[in-house]
Amino acid sequence: MSFSIIPKNPIPRFLVFFSILYLCWYFLYEFLLHPSGKLDSIAINNTVYFTSHLLYLLGYQPFTAKSDTIRTVGIDGTHGLWIGDPCNGIALFSLFTIFVVAFPGPIKKKLWFIPLGILLIHILNIIRVTILCIIVLKAPAYLEFNHNYTFYILIYGFIFFLWMVWVNKFAKSIFSKKADTDADNKK
Repeated sequence: MSFSIIPKNPIPRFLVFFSILYLCWYFLYEFLLHPSGKLDSIAINNTVYFTSHLLYLLGYQPFTAKSDTIRTVGIDGTHGLWIGDPCNGIALFSLFTIFVVAFPGPIKKKLWFIPLGILLIHILNIIRVTILCIIVLKAPAYLEFNHNYTFYILIYGFIFFLWMVWVNKFAKSIFSKKADTDADNKK
């Protein structure tokens, strides 16, 4: 009987790889990337930039205020939104990426699916911030609820949708191959 830390069954194997990758990302982010602040600043500045342009395209007069501690975007006449590190999308990008990397599937497809997924999640986050800016203008009493509940459900629901696309379109063949192999072995 041989002992292996990595199970042969695809689901426990995924859970082990996902956990290892997530822990690696967590320590890398918490102890190296986040303290430097560079990655967070890039993501926030990009979100502020595109949100202000989207607000302008929608007919609003946007404003931005950027410094090391103030990262605000909004519509003139409001206090705007301060975008903190937890709202910049990096945690969402990493969660999505780790899921796809850990789940079985062809590497060539992962190389285009991961960047596409990150781009779509980032666009959705920009739309989220834009809508929150409009809520601050039109119905500020609803800001907290929409920020804390509505958009969490929508964004995590979208990430779940992307995961299901990955599982059903690209990883399905791996499970069917395993099922075929198991069926052949039982004969």
